[in-house]
Amino acid sequence: MPFRRVVAAFIREKGRILLARRREGDEQGGFWEFPGGGVEAGETLEEALKRELREELGVNVAVGRKIAVVQHRYGDLSIELHLFDARILNGTPSPLSHAELRWVPVEELAVYPLAPADRRLLRFILPRTL
Repeated sequence: MPFRRVVAAFIREKGRILLARRREGDEQGGFWEFPGGGVEAGETLEEALKRELREELGVNVAVGRKIAVVQHRYGDLSIELHLFDARILNGTPSPLSHAELRWVPVEELAVYPLAPADRRLLRFILPRTL
């Protein structure tokens, strides 16, 4: 079974969290997620997150501590999703590879249709942020 390591960013600004909606036709199309992507060979998790956010959002970030790791299976693909605190150093987030970006109040995160692996991260986030 294919296995993929994936990284995601928990970017908070003024009590709101940045979410990205996947494009229709992409894997998990239409679902919201914490922005990030796959780890390439030879990259650390932190390097992968910085690269993905430059490519997908057009921003440079400082990567903080790891919040959580979850494993999830999508059909024949198994992923290990690592969520990190991140802070935008420069740039304004743009949906370069997503349908839409949205700053969501922390208390509304649970009402968004998150991709299943991202939804599993909520139990690590919500108790700390409300």
